[in-house]
Amino acid sequence: MPEIDAFLARHGLSDHARAPLAGDASSRRYERLAAPDGSTLILMICPPDQRAALDAFVALAGHLAALGLCPPRIIALDRDAGLAAIEDLGTTQVAQWAARHPADAAPYETAIDVLARLQSAAPPEGLTALTPDHAAGMIAPLWEWYAPGLDPEPLTGALHDTLARHAPVADRLALRDYHAENLIWRPERAGTDRIGLLDFQDAVLAPPEYDLVSLLRDARRDVPDALRHAMIARFAAASGRDRAAVATACAALGVQRNLRILGIFARLARRDGKTRYLALMPRVWGQIRDDLSHPALAPLARAAAAIPEPQDAPA
Repeated sequence: MPEIDAFLARHGLSDHARAPLAGDASSRRYERLAAPDGSTLILMICPPDQRAALDAFVALAGHLAALGLCPPRIIALDRDAGLAAIEDLGTTQVAQWAARHPADAAPYETAIDVLARLQSAAPPEGLTALTPDHAAGMIAPLWEWYAPGLDPEPLTGALHDTLARHAPVADRLALRDYHAENLIWRPERAGTDRIGLLDFQDAVLAPPEYDLVSLLRDARRDVPDALRHAMIARFAAASGRDRAAVATACAALGVQRNLRILGIFARLARRDGKTRYLALMPRVWGQIRDDLSHPALAPLARAAAAIPEPQDAPA
């Protein structure tokens, strides 16, 4: 693309070798830029429908850096072209480290410490708040793409009531996609600097446990129950909240997130041809069933009984 060539030339990056990186579920693309001396940057390429996301990324990166956390530094930016050269935080995702070192809880412990710092400061203004009304409405993709034909009202109403009871206040900054593939592990550093933060442009205001659920109820990998319970306890201690209340809020938010994810994955597969997401649905379904087994969620479990298992969902 001539726009990319011009951007690289304008910022003295024309001599950097370019290599594509795996993308995410959006239409954004990424490349690693390697300088002759071996140093690297990341090129973010945002199509027109992602320009607002680029603006949000830049703004949130500044906020996170001011808190002493580690988002990528913005090296060069052309908002009109949808291009940004950003710091390369490293190549080892928490997901990759955990797969190689399953007994090492340090990445997850540090991720909890990052959340504690993130939530200790006032959030930026202008973010959408995931109130019970809004959060319950967010499962709309479930009805459109995963379970069309079912009456949405019973489950949507029960979900709203559950969230209003157990996760009612949306006043903490949530990065929203706070999972192990968006966290870079840098064990050679200290404290929260060991976690590099990615993919936070969709940040919202949410209940305190929202990002905790993103981390521990991961659609892409199983987090062992012992580790999950230990991290809930760590979060409760760091936030000064009752552990049982945190666990209940996690169950409620886990159901909300995963019902939405079922719909999103179905849409990605059926509309966009990204069929690899279908293979993740059984894990998501299992997490939903596990969270619905929480005694406090019994009314929600009854309302969710009509939702078909993934293999039975309409194509």
